[in-house]
Amino acid sequence: MARLKNSPSHGTKKKAIILAFDGTETPGYLSPGLLSRSETMELLTPEGEYRQVPTGNVKAVYFVRDLEAPGAPERKTFLSRPKLEGLWVRLEFRDGDVMEGIVSQDLMEVIDKGIYVTPPNMNGNLQRLYVPQKALHKLQVLGVVGAARRTPTMPP
Repeated sequence: MARLKNSPSHGTKKKAIILAFDGTETPGYLSPGLLSRSETMELLTPEGEYRQVPTGNVKAVYFVRDLEAPGAPERKTFLSRPKLEGLWVRLEFRDGDVMEGIVSQDLMEVIDKGIYVTPPNMNGNLQRLYVPQKALHKLQVLGVVGAARRTPTMPP
């Protein structure tokens, strides 16, 4: 493993926990903008070590407020129709795990190498997550939310 001075520098790093399919969680700092550009994720651990994690083993990347707190979502489904603007989706992972969230209405972002998802409970430690496309078995759109509704105008 290389130390920080050997690692490439790519913009702002965010607090994140990488969740592998075997259940292991690796906390550290990574650049969200680089996640969909490579077959590996570049992570800087809290100890200052640089690691490259193969994307094929990653179930999700949790962007968190605190690296010491649990990263897993406190709730995996919405209790009622979400109010955030975007596509309300149900994610089914390769391991059978299911979760709901909100994704961008821009379909070009959804069909990239992975998607950014806003979780059902944004008040917890988990603020946002990234799910590699290879981690998903199925993505189902449950609805379009937050779009302004137009009322029909009556002709004079």
